[in-house]
Amino acid sequence: MESKDYLKDISEIKDLMNKSSRFISLSGLSGILAGIYALIGAAVAYWLVTTSSTGYLMLDGRIYRLCLLILFLIAFSSVVTGIILTTRKAKKHGAKIWDATSRRLVINFLIPLIVGGLYILIILNQQKYGQTGALMLIFYGLALVNASKYSLGDIRYLGFIQLILGLTCAWFPGYGFWLWVLGFGVMHIVYGSWMHFKYDLKNDDRR
Repeated sequence: MESKDYLKDISEIKDLMNKSSRFISLSGLSGILAGIYALIGAAVAYWLVTTSSTGYLMLDGRIYRLCLLILFLIAFSSVVTGIILTTRKAKKHGAKIWDATSRRLVINFLIPLIVGGLYILIILNQQKYGQTGALMLIFYGLALVNASKYSLGDIRYLGFIQLILGLTCAWFPGYGFWLWVLGFGVMHIVYGSWMHFKYDLKNDDRR
């Protein structure tokens, strides 16, 4: 009996140490919604381009600026949704939303993302935008892998998938739009659904 209690205590200590070093309140539902936002934005951008008089993007054109606006709205909506749902999940389980672990998560996620964003802006200013989709996927994948050690380890797998899609996109730039849709749209929905059923619903059942 004492041996079982001893093993139980060790397991509880291990769980507490894992929780203290990792931010585990990320919401799977936010990933699903981020994917839906990306699919809607991609559909609107595709319609804008295919129905324009030129049928392609021009760097200084109105369609190009609208597509940039769509990208910004997708990112903004995804971030706001993630913050709201993650905060709600953290409060529901009595966890802190902002502590040393979550700060490390955000910092390690933003470093590759900001560097990648600045690099993309630089090459766009040089009118070299054929690899934009590939670079977005690659730097986003690096951000996920870099941040995964401070959150649920499963996030790294989504990062690896984004990296593979980004490299594929660089090799086949003609399919950049569809690979972007696959990475930011479909894979977010698949990953978010997996995380929702694996963690969110399981935690709710324990309460």
